[in-house]
Amino acid sequence: MLYDIFAIISPVFVCAMIGYTWVKQDHPFETQFVSRLVINIGAPCLIFSTFMEIELEQDAFISMAGAAFLTMLIFGLVGFVILRIFKLDQRAFLPSQIFPNVGNMGLPLCLLAFGEEGLALGLTYFTVNIVFGFTVGMSISSGKMSGKELMTNPMFWTVIVTMTLMFSGIKSPAWLYNTTNLIGGLTIPMMLIALGVSLAQFKITSLTRSISLSALRLGLGFITGNVIASMMGLEGAAKGVLIMQCSMPVAVFAYLFAMRYDRQPQEVAATVVISTVMSFLLLPALLWYVLP
Repeated sequence: MLYDIFAIISPVFVCAMIGYTWVKQDHPFETQFVSRLVINIGAPCLIFSTFMEIELEQDAFISMAGAAFLTMLIFGLVGFVILRIFKLDQRAFLPSQIFPNVGNMGLPLCLLAFGEEGLALGLTYFTVNIVFGFTVGMSISSGKMSGKELMTNPMFWTVIVTMTLMFSGIKSPAWLYNTTNLIGGLTIPMMLIALGVSLAQFKITSLTRSISLSALRLGLGFITGNVIASMMGLEGAAKGVLIMQCSMPVAVFAYLFAMRYDRQPQEVAATVVISTVMSFLLLPALLWYVLP
């Protein structure tokens, strides 16, 4: 078991350290270019090629999507109440509680821990997370609601097309599958390297508050994942993926929203860094818990 856990953690850690070391040695890294490449091209190709290759039952997809929605709803409600009690800025800190880092960190762990089935289930959670992140999350930070970001997001349309083909039993042409599979293959390594770059560039401020908010994100995620998995009767890979995705640290795009709308970006960045470090330290225990 210990060797299995090490085998899962080591690729995640090594790729993140490549990005971290790369920036610390003053090598150039175009974060905006890589982020747009991953979100607009890499992730849609990964979603399409994965769901075209693996036969995921419609019920399993719907269950995971529903579970993802419920967990984010709970994150939002509990986060809102706690931030209100401690009189913290909702627009700055609520997105960091609702949206865990299910992409850069969650997807590689789902793949390494549960194989192709885990990746498909992880992508389902990731897709719901992204859709709500670039609508609800952005609206919280900006203070106004707009559907433009969703309508122009390639992942939204990729999911619609992919699910239509998959549930209709229509197979992708070989040339299209091979192309998207090749491009999608760059997504997970680049996500992890970009995560390492982000950790190297962020600065920590308000240490006590950042530690508290980080602990809230991880603790609330773990408890909520277990509760929803039990309520919905999830077992095996579905249960493990849900708990693992819920237990991920603060998503990097929570910082991007804070920076874009000037919602205390340095403090949000600190929660990203501290929650990620805490998550790395807790990963062995988390994997021991979710692995069959």
